Amino acid sequence: MRKTLLSAGLAGLALVFGLAAPASAADDTTVVTLTVVAVGGLTITAPEAANIGSGAEGGAVSGQIGSVTVLDQRASLTPNWTATVISTDFTTGGGTAQETIPNINVRYWSGQPIATSGSGTFTTGQPGAADAVIINVPRTVFTHTGGTGSNFATWNPTLVVTIPQDAVAGIYTGTVTHSVL
Repeated sequence: MRKTLLSAGLAGLALVFGLAAPASAADDTTVVTLTVVAVGGLTITAPEAANIGSGAEGGAVSGQIGSVTVLDQRASLTPNWTATVISTDFTTGGGTAQETIPNINVRYWSGQPIATSGSGTFTTGQPGAADAVIINVPRTVFTHTGGTGSNFATWNPTLVVTIPQDAVAGIYTGTVTHSVL
């Protein structure tokens, strides 16, 4: 009886003084995951059409073609990309030799960016007219390196087309293709 009274007395004291009876400790963990999704991919947009003017045989025609934009929404840890450009021949009529301006006569310069956003380094391929390149093969015109997350760059390139001395009069059409990887 004495042991029971002692235990009851100690339990009473614990209640009076706010002491809890010893309990066994336990933990449990939950692994929580979430997914960050990219809003989009890597895209490039350019004007559907442009008219850069007119010129005489043996001369040159120069003009801006409108805004080109690379939009990188991959939300990448390494959002590097390279934009390139290439041109077809420009032709009129039946596309005979005198109705063709070869793509070796088409030069391009990207100029300085109109706008950029995001971290990292944006580099223009041809900052000024003296840097113009012939675009009969793919040429790098803009790059982005470093940084993280999404980014974009916009520029308004200039084309310079040298008209052959024996070209016939007409409206010449060619295709300038921008790509990004």
